[in-house]
Amino acid sequence: MEKYEKLEKIGEGTYGKVYKAKDKTTGTMVALKKTRLEMDEEGIPPTALREVSLLQLLSQSLYVVRLLTVEHVDASSDFSSTTSNKENIHSNTTTGSNNNNNNTKNKSNLYLVFEYLDTDLKKFIDSHRKGPNPGPLSPSLIQSFLFQLCKGVAHCHSHGVLHRDLKPQNLLLDKDKGILKIADLGLGRSFTVPLKSYTHEIVTLWYRAPEVLLGSTHYSTAVDIWSVGCIFAEMVRRQALFPGDSEFQQLLHIFRLLGTPTEQHWPGVTSLRDWHVYPQWEPQLLARAVPSLGPDGVDLLSKMLKYDPAERISAKAALDHPYFDTLDKSQY
Repeated sequence: MEKYEKLEKIGEGTYGKVYKAKDKTTGTMVALKKTRLEMDEEGIPPTALREVSLLQLLSQSLYVVRLLTVEHVDASSDFSSTTSNKENIHSNTTTGSNNNNNNTKNKSNLYLVFEYLDTDLKKFIDSHRKGPNPGPLSPSLIQSFLFQLCKGVAHCHSHGVLHRDLKPQNLLLDKDKGILKIADLGLGRSFTVPLKSYTHEIVTLWYRAPEVLLGSTHYSTAVDIWSVGCIFAEMVRRQALFPGDSEFQQLLHIFRLLGTPTEQHWPGVTSLRDWHVYPQWEPQLLARAVPSLGPDGVDLLSKMLKYDPAERISAKAALDHPYFDTLDKSQY
């Protein structure tokens, strides 16, 4: 890891610490994502190798953050072990190792080296809400960002990968080029949506699909489309569509706007694990929640926020929706 000069810790993703660093040979900025590995007798676990090769495949899309290279470092010689003892103690205790042998010889770190982008969609939306020059995002920019997001999601889904945790913080922006890229693909390690990140903060529920909130064990690519719909609405409103602070409150936010789901609209909903009897709300006009969005945009949003996952529009079909008719698609 002498190749990189570590500059600062820029985050603690769901799957490990993330550092901003400089490649000493080229001078380019990179993002280093550190993932702790439990080595087995054979070396690196095959699951980790599969994940990395899948990430490399997915990052061939312009709309997925590019994985540049992977560095495998023995824990005892890792350069982060020289940064601060406190951090090491913390990372040793939070890996949740079920292996009682805490010897560093069977632990090692994998550094995923990604391209570095300096802002994300959450910061971008915040700057339009409370920055020096607040104001709405331009309709053409919203259209462009949503198209790129659907392109990236369609690419992941075509390779059988669900993201499961799409949110504005996970969408990185190259502001100069107007490009949006999906980051923090956790892949198989997160076989369920992670409830807590390494920092023990609760992962936001605002973009979580109702079938996940209701305890469905079988969910599909439709969970990502629900998140895309929530992100679409948030770009238009400059504030979250469903800002719940618990799973119960999250569902109530959704039900108040879209109506309490029934077996008629969503077959099987009342037999989901966490279904209870909820107050009966009638659906509201979706257009009122996104007053500046035209009819085509509202129609696409309504197709992304269908209760029945089987009825939700796919990312690929969304790309052909009339909302994008005025977009010059040849540039994507």
